[in-house]
Amino acid sequence: MAKAQRDELVFVPLGGVGEIGMNMGAYGFGPEKSRKWLVVDCGVSFGDPSLPGIELIMANPEFLEERAEDVVGLVLTHSHEDHYGAVLDLWPSFDRPVFATPFTAAMLAAKRAGDGIIDNVAVTIMKPGKALDVGPFTVEAINVCHSIPESNALLISTPVARVLHTGDWKLDATPVGNAPTDIARLQQIGADRSTPLALVCDSTNAMKEGESPSESEVGDNLAKLIASAPHRVAVTTFASNVGRVISVARAAAKAGREIVLSGRSLHRITGIARELGMLEGVPPMHDQDMYRSLPRNKVVLLCTGSQGEPRAAIARIARGEHPVIDLNAGDRMIFSSWAIPGNEREVNDIQNLLIDRGVDVITRNDAMVHVTGHPRRGELRRLYEWVKPDVLVPVHGEAMHLQAHAELGKAEGIANILSIRNGDMARLFPEPMAFPAEVRTGELYLDGLVLCTPEESGVKGRRRLSFGGHIVVSICVNGSGQVVAGPDFVIEGLPETEDESLNELLENTIGGVLKSVPPKRRSDTEVLNSALFKAIRNEVNAYWGRKPNVTIFVHRV
Repeated sequence: MAKAQRDELVFVPLGGVGEIGMNMGAYGFGPEKSRKWLVVDCGVSFGDPSLPGIELIMANPEFLEERAEDVVGLVLTHSHEDHYGAVLDLWPSFDRPVFATPFTAAMLAAKRAGDGIIDNVAVTIMKPGKALDVGPFTVEAINVCHSIPESNALLISTPVARVLHTGDWKLDATPVGNAPTDIARLQQIGADRSTPLALVCDSTNAMKEGESPSESEVGDNLAKLIASAPHRVAVTTFASNVGRVISVARAAAKAGREIVLSGRSLHRITGIARELGMLEGVPPMHDQDMYRSLPRNKVVLLCTGSQGEPRAAIARIARGEHPVIDLNAGDRMIFSSWAIPGNEREVNDIQNLLIDRGVDVITRNDAMVHVTGHPRRGELRRLYEWVKPDVLVPVHGEAMHLQAHAELGKAEGIANILSIRNGDMARLFPEPMAFPAEVRTGELYLDGLVLCTPEESGVKGRRRLSFGGHIVVSICVNGSGQVVAGPDFVIEGLPETEDESLNELLENTIGGVLKSVPPKRRSDTEVLNSALFKAIRNEVNAYWGRKPNVTIFVHRV
């Protein structure tokens, strides 16, 4: 008689473990051969200069697609791009429900409308404290404080064990625009020892001691900076940080100033927040067309572009290219944000442009104008004390963050620490154990409107073009090897000097090849193609010190 398979609870990260961003994880429950899968988050990360033309990167869901019939749903912890930004690209093909809070659902609908996306997903509204049955899982959202409204940890319960998946969180006794983290519920979870508990937890600030400052402290500092400014004040922050928007609006009102918004994402998010009652008591905000109508000392501009995006409002203002808004010497510009790793150069360039124009630029290096939305080591210790986890799985971080978190958990006496990366499988219960590289993972690139694998994207070719330029040569020969048209050539991305013309170099090189190859052999298009390719690459390399990309078209007529 065949031995019955036991129920297991496992966790597989497809993205976000070993990196910041692109969060996507799957919880599996049941016997090994017949598990049901609950997916948590479906986010993106952003392209950088090493990926020319690539805007967004998302986790490859191939593992889930192979088990699509056993996927029971997707739960979104909150509506930051790194947690929900890939939903409309990846999830419609699954035809499974999405569970989200009202704010996240509204953000998803606005994203679909704003980006003109045809595909849609069915969203089921969830609220903190109300458990949902999703396949064999019971899921309860628990309010946690973060830098966007309605962020949630998830208590995922099964008959054999429970998981507290924290999402992004921090402790803040005086948040703005959000309720505090539900400490009482976390303590109740720790007091319940009916089934063991795994903690799958944010590691972003696990290298930093102490506790994160409060959002209200940022609000106090913004109020002082806005009140003391002699002329215009501009503030840029993450558009999704509704609490920060409220802090800026309150500070402006206290100083007798009007708020002007510039940036599509700010209009979209503040509109959603007002519709959901999150901006009660906050004065109305004006569109950018009102900017020049207000006295110079009576305006606070709230604008997009905190990450140096070239088309965002503050970048265009810094370059003097904005059609409505400008900043002059003596105005004050507050960067109420931090530069996401990889964006530092672009942010610095904007700040330097503003400084050169005499604008008073203030960053978090000058005053506390931004605080993190993630827990430091002191907050992590308090969470361990409250929930008393049997297993700790550090997630949401690069290797250094994950290692620091694992070492902290070990030092605090947690019995089982599972250090994993994308593609590993963590068996949470029974008998916790990590299985490295158990699942094939990867990335998908959004290139314009096309979703493709890295191999399909053509990025390698773009990199080659960016370093080596491109030379295209076209020549026609007849059956006797005589040149009947051309050679014609196009040069892109190579340097020109006064000493020698690259055009002349190519003409001489091509002429030399044609003289050196006998007519009968010139009629062989492959022979002539190869000779031209090698000669041009070698001669240009001798001239330039680099080998260009060369394409030869030999036409036989």
